[in-house]
Amino acid sequence: MSDLLSIGASGVRAYQTALTTTSENIANAGNASYVRRSATIREVQTSNGWNSSLNGMGAVVDGIARNSSPYLEASVRSASSDAKKTEASTVWLERIESAMTGGALSTNLTGFFAASTALQAEPTSSALRAGMLGSAATLADSFKVTAKALDDGMAELDTKAQQTVGELNRLSQALLKVNQGIVKSQPGSAAAAGLADQRDDLLQQMSALTEVNVQVDDFGRATVRAGASNGPVLVDPKEASEMSYARTGGNAVLNVLKPSGVAVQANPEGGALAGMIEGAQRIAATRDQLGAIATDLTTSVNDLQTQGQDLTGAQGKPFFANTSDPADFSVALTDGSQIAAAKAGGGVRDSSNLAALAALRTGNQFESKVQALTTDNAATLKQRRLVGDAQTAIYDGAVTARSEASGVNLDSEAVDLVRFQQAYQASSRVIQVARETFQSILEIR
Repeated sequence: MSDLLSIGASGVRAYQTALTTTSENIANAGNASYVRRSATIREVQTSNGWNSSLNGMGAVVDGIARNSSPYLEASVRSASSDAKKTEASTVWLERIESAMTGGALSTNLTGFFAASTALQAEPTSSALRAGMLGSAATLADSFKVTAKALDDGMAELDTKAQQTVGELNRLSQALLKVNQGIVKSQPGSAAAAGLADQRDDLLQQMSALTEVNVQVDDFGRATVRAGASNGPVLVDPKEASEMSYARTGGNAVLNVLKPSGVAVQANPEGGALAGMIEGAQRIAATRDQLGAIATDLTTSVNDLQTQGQDLTGAQGKPFFANTSDPADFSVALTDGSQIAAAKAGGGVRDSSNLAALAALRTGNQFESKVQALTTDNAATLKQRRLVGDAQTAIYDGAVTARSEASGVNLDSEAVDLVRFQQAYQASSRVIQVARETFQSILEIR
């Protein structure tokens, strides 16, 4: 009778564990980080002493298995890195677009040359001279506003990058603790399965911030490298490194500082940080090109001014203050009469110098260069959005495939719940029968 009791008791214990596992699956049906679990039940086998196995001796739970796929997990991480890089890059392209259009630079540049053309028709007009000087001041404000918007965008990018690096370092420390917990947990236990869920969730969060290469050892501990398989190690089973962000101009750099103090540069091609590095390069390049336009305009207009004659007959003075920084672009003249409309010795009615300015406008294509900056950025932004839509679809598909393989299906869990309940009741009935049988034997007289 003790064997019959043992058989029933083993079934009760085994199917109680299976029921608990199924209940946990149902309770976490809406948890995207949860991987479906199943209790692995096998038959108890013993030997009769003659090297022969005996079956039918009960059941035992070998462990709690996670229905996860390393391949699908890696696909989700890769798709997440690609999508987040494009998403971050798009944000900063939008900031450039806002900066280039918000200051109405192209419009005000055209307004400046239009005022010059108007003055060319009547060079002695005080009102037209004041109008040209006013349009020049408006143009100077546009350069300043545009440059400041780009500078503000770069400052915001630096702050965001520092925050993202800080978040990545916190995730690395959390993953290190999970690695340490995994090796201490009983293999095949519910606790080990829960830690593995945390590990995979942390890895996915990290992949959104930077491209990662992941290797999982036999214990389930993750070794994570930033970038490709030859990138610097962020986390291994024993220690976690820290990433840092630094920028000089358009050169943004990510370094991984190991606990030993050695710093190694990381060059991830995916994740939000990669998108920010690309954004920093584009903002810096746009500002440099804006500075080149401002410098060219200043030099060209000032050269004409100093070669001409103003309304009083004096030699012309520089129109704009000499600077290579568009944020400091300003008008040097203080009165409309100082505009050198005439060539040297041309007289007050002469407007030859303004005619030369009109030719300079055509030859140097100042407006076209500003418009090209805007349209090139807009074209790149449009392309990024199209790529982003495709990458989002790929990511969604990868998440769906992973969910179908490792997610909780309530219909299947309901079937398992009924099956395990019946098996549990059957095992309980075996115990009851054993008790009743034993009681009947005791009552025999």
